[in-house]
Amino acid sequence: MPSLPSLVLVPTTRGGARPPAAAPSAWRAPLLVLAAACFIGFLSFGIRGVFGFFLEPMTVTRGWSRETFAIAMAIQNLMWGIATPFAGALADRFGQTWVLGTGAIIYCAGLAAMANVTSGTMLYLAGGLLVGLGVGFTSFSLAMSAIAKVVGPERRSLALGLGASSGSLGQVVFSPLSLALIETYQWQSALIILACIALSILPLALILPKGNAASAAAAQVEQSLSQAMHEAFAHRGYLLLLAGFFVCGFHVAFIAVHFPAYVQDIGLAASVGAYTLAIVGLVNIPGAFLAGAVGQKFSKKSTLAVIYFLRGIWIIGLISVPQTAVTMYIFGALLGLLWLATVPLTTGIVAQVFGVRYMATLTGFVIMTHQMGSFCGVWLGGWAFDHTGSYDLVWLCGIVLAFAAAILHWPINEQPVARLAQATG
Repeated sequence: MPSLPSLVLVPTTRGGARPPAAAPSAWRAPLLVLAAACFIGFLSFGIRGVFGFFLEPMTVTRGWSRETFAIAMAIQNLMWGIATPFAGALADRFGQTWVLGTGAIIYCAGLAAMANVTSGTMLYLAGGLLVGLGVGFTSFSLAMSAIAKVVGPERRSLALGLGASSGSLGQVVFSPLSLALIETYQWQSALIILACIALSILPLALILPKGNAASAAAAQVEQSLSQAMHEAFAHRGYLLLLAGFFVCGFHVAFIAVHFPAYVQDIGLAASVGAYTLAIVGLVNIPGAFLAGAVGQKFSKKSTLAVIYFLRGIWIIGLISVPQTAVTMYIFGALLGLLWLATVPLTTGIVAQVFGVRYMATLTGFVIMTHQMGSFCGVWLGGWAFDHTGSYDLVWLCGIVLAFAAAILHWPINEQPVARLAQATG
């Protein structure tokens, strides 16, 4: 395995050639950009993954149904998805700094407002609309784009795996931390504390390049944003990636929001849910990095197909065996190997096929479909429980979608588009 410094290279053009030498300021050196981007992913994804722990205390305190909370989280996921392509386009045009900084402020405001809601409508606006916008404008896709633009193609998949691992580390830390905050200070104060933590994304964003790091490459291969979008949406492989990431969002959001309540419903302690999600994040640290390493050497689309197939197998195992704390932890460890393993591979295909110039925008649309899947997973979880008294229907949907996603990834063409092939020829 290469050492961390060996992952960091100067930005490259679409064809892999180095642009004219520049002298970046020391505090925006590639290694520092990589560290800042990873920590942004750690905070943004870590906080985003803990809302399931607020389902039980908030619904009990306010007298809401689970579907009310689920709708708010579904709106949040949808707004995250809608905001991400716009945030990506702005980042590709002006750089990630002010986009992430603005997102940090909105994120903080949404969490603080969520702590003071007294009605379902207020929850939809605060926890759904505001927090969703904040997450979209601090999305890990922006951090991953920053990493891709300072790392050469020969190490890019590994670096993206490192970025995805940082999001998993956030889940490891914030899952038990959030539960401890709720138990110690009540859920309202816990949300205020998380709001203050989210605001720390703002100074980290200042470390990232303020301009477009790929402008030199863009000058050599002219392409407008509209041309890049037309090229991507006319590419069958890109459309299949969108469909596959919908399934990823369905799985991740449903489990993140409803799994803590599911664990209590089957008679286990709340701490089992917290520890299981923490195990998911902990195991996914090496899992995401390993996926990036595999994608560096082998076919990314084939690896994605295997990941989705195994997700379906793991869910079948969960609902088929006796459900104890031990089986929950085993499920968490197995799922952790695959949790964010899709991210470096999916974003890696986008960069490999279309180049990095408009990567934040194109990845943003991939994230948007991910969040459409998240919307469906979160909402269906609340609806299914309120109408059937269990989550069985959603687990079955998750199995079918996993196998469908595995099939969809096989025909993807991973070769660079003709524009890039000509640039390297």
